[in-house]
Amino acid sequence: MSFTMIDLTFPLIDLHRHLDGNVRLETILDIGRQRNLPLPAWDVEGLRPHVQVIDPQPGVMAFIGKFKWMTAMLVDYNACRRVAYENVEDARTEGLDYVELRFSPWFMAEANDLNPIGVVEAVCDGIEAGQRDFGLRANLIGILSRTYGPEIAWKELDALRGQRQRIVALDLAGDEANFPGKLFVEHMRAARDAGWRVTAHAGESAGPESIWQAVQELGAVRLGHAVTAVEDSTLMDYLAEKGIGIECNLTSNVQTSTVMDYPSHPIRTFLAHGICATINTDDPGISGIDLAYEYNMAAPAAGLSRDQIHQAQHNALTVAFLSQEQKLALVADKQATG
Repeated sequence: MSFTMIDLTFPLIDLHRHLDGNVRLETILDIGRQRNLPLPAWDVEGLRPHVQVIDPQPGVMAFIGKFKWMTAMLVDYNACRRVAYENVEDARTEGLDYVELRFSPWFMAEANDLNPIGVVEAVCDGIEAGQRDFGLRANLIGILSRTYGPEIAWKELDALRGQRQRIVALDLAGDEANFPGKLFVEHMRAARDAGWRVTAHAGESAGPESIWQAVQELGAVRLGHAVTAVEDSTLMDYLAEKGIGIECNLTSNVQTSTVMDYPSHPIRTFLAHGICATINTDDPGISGIDLAYEYNMAAPAAGLSRDQIHQAQHNALTVAFLSQEQKLALVADKQATG
């Protein structure tokens, strides 16, 4: 699918893409055959309904259940490296100019008892090889998966800190409803001390209080999802005033039943309020979409005008985890190449 709604003179960016939620079906099949994994099907179309969301799920954790075969095929560090590398290639094939890829090393390691330290190193190596081979700038965001609790989160953080210079930020993701951000305040302080910026999944499965906590106690300068921010006008004003970006994921929010449908999504309200809302894919391999779909189909269905879509596209560069010089270089490169 080609892009029809974007500003073609400006960089195209995806800020919220889980690389462990974007594993090619072909790669699952390939590794499944090599390792004799008990896959539920042995062709792409047969495997698809076991990996991709066909109907809306009853919640975020049901959606996460679709990761089963994406993580099952992470049988060794080479598989982790391959998935990271292919994510960069896929982003380039989609026409992106910059991508931020995030991953939870514990989540990736768990299915096959890998060492999270080795997972982090392999993912970093794969991303760097992808950038070199495909000429696409890509940055890595480490994830603490709150679903495992605060003690495991320290181990996950230690694994990520071992490659501190190859990662630009830390995210908190997973089961927001049962593992609130207050359990991870010290983890995120340690992340900031490591020189990382902080983003956090907040306001997806919990109310505005979770978003307040993320920005005030975790130090989040960006937020994943944050759909419940619209329930608190003071919070909306705060996010706009402070320039805190919201990483909107339209299709996945419908698929997780976080919002009822595209017209119910608050992205239009965010943009009208002056909040730096952006358009992203979340887990494109599970959602069965790409960034073109989100811009061409999901965004108009959510009620965005072409000007609002362009604003969201521009917002992505504003809140990207890049230096000002890197941002200017992206714009210059885009304008030079047309």
